[in-house]
This record gives sequence, C-alpha cells and structure tokens, in this order.
Amino acid sequence: MKLDHKSETPLHVQAEELLRRLIKEDQYKKGKFLPNEVELSEQLHISRNTLRQAINKLVYEGLLIRKRGVGTKVAMKGIVGGVQGWQSFSQEMKRLGVEVRNYELHISFQVPQDEEIRNFFLLSSNDKTTRCMVLERLRGNKEYPFVFFVSYFNPSIPLTGDENYATPLYEILEKQYNVVVKVSKESIRARAAGPFIAGKLDIDEHDPILIRERFVYDANGMPVEYNIGYYRADSFTYTIEATR
Repeated sequence: MKLDHKSETPLHVQAEELLRRLIKEDQYKKGKFLPNEVELSEQLHISRNTLRQAINKLVYEGLLIRKRGVGTKVAMKGIVGGVQGWQSFSQEMKRLGVEVRNYELHISFQVPQDEEIRNFFLLSSNDKTTRCMVLERLRGNKEYPFVFFVSYFNPSIPLTGDENYATPLYEILEKQYNVVVKVSKESIRARAAGPFIAGKLDIDEHDPILIRERFVYDANGMPVEYNIGYYRADSFTYTIEATR
C-alpha cells in the first residue's frame, strides 16, 4: 500500500481511492476490521488527519462503519425497501434478487392486548375471548437474519395455522380465503434494539433498529393484517419517492 507523494492528486484523495480498492477484498467484505488509523497512516506515510478525511468520506457514503474503541469495517450491503409499488416482503425481496431464508416461524392464537390492534380490528374493549392468529417470523438472507416480524390477522379470516407458510402470505389469503390485500398504511421509527430483539437479530441491545408498522386492508377497506417488523438498521434502507 503506497501513495505517490509527488503526485498532484491530494493525499487524502489517493488514500480514499486506496481504501475503495481495499474494502473490495474478500477478507474485509466478510467482516475483518481495517488496520487501525495509527498503523495505516504510518504505512501510507501520511498524517492521521489526512487519513481520517478519506475514511470520513467512505463512512458518509455508507461504505464503512466506524465504532469508537472498536475499529472500522466494511458496511454490509443493505436491503432497500420503499413505498413505491407496495408488495409483500417475499415479493419485495424477490424483486431485489434477495434469496430469503426463514430462521424461525411461530404460530399462536391470542386475544390482542394492545389497544391499537384491538381498535384496528374493531374488537370491543369488553371482548376477552376473540383470538387473532399471530404469526412470528425471523427472516433474512442466507448469511444472517435481518428482520423479525409479528403479524396479527383479522379473526374473521378463518386461518388455521396449518397453511403452507413457505408460500407468500398474500397468495395464501387470496387463493385459500378470497382475501385480496389492497392498501398498506405504514409508519417508520427508530429505537435501540433492546434485549429481546437484539437476541433475535444477533446484534447488541444498544444497536439501532428500524421499526416498520403496517396496517393492511383489502379492496373493500376491511382490516386484514397488523404487521410490525424490527429491522437491523445496518442492513435495511427505506426509500420514499415523491413526485410533484
């Protein structure tokens, strides 16, 4: 690793170009930390401030992740989702060319305790017996899980829990129960993972996650599904395109 100190190209630009080549190497793409700043600046015969200019540029572009006291490494390639052309998770990942792996699947029938969910399904506050099917799934790519989903379904849909959930969910609803989903109202927020979600996504409990909440309706406006997804923030980007 050498820089041309006689070149007219500024040293920080040369260092940036060198780092771009370095992070394409398999060892760094697989998670190895870059050499520390002191070591790397000495190898390149430049000041740490000059090196930081190059690193900061790549951090800003989302190519590198730097953690104080830990080091700098290549950012994992993220999954990009958005509101344009709303699709189910399976359809969305298929469009992006991501092979989905299901790490966990749990099915239960519960009386929803959350008031927001009860209101969405028009359940009376006095109703203590009506149960929703609840589907919990830990999903990701072949390398690691990046999202944990919890879905509640309208109790008027006669789901049994014996359906083949290797099939896309909305195909099951349409083909077996004649329920065609049409509208998704969503909200996005961020928070620290916390112990439970951190354990699911194999991250630190203080790491950030994105929470994507969906209220899904059929073509007649009937509430079909309340879904909440907890995404690893280092693996998922949410995009919005607006046209005036």
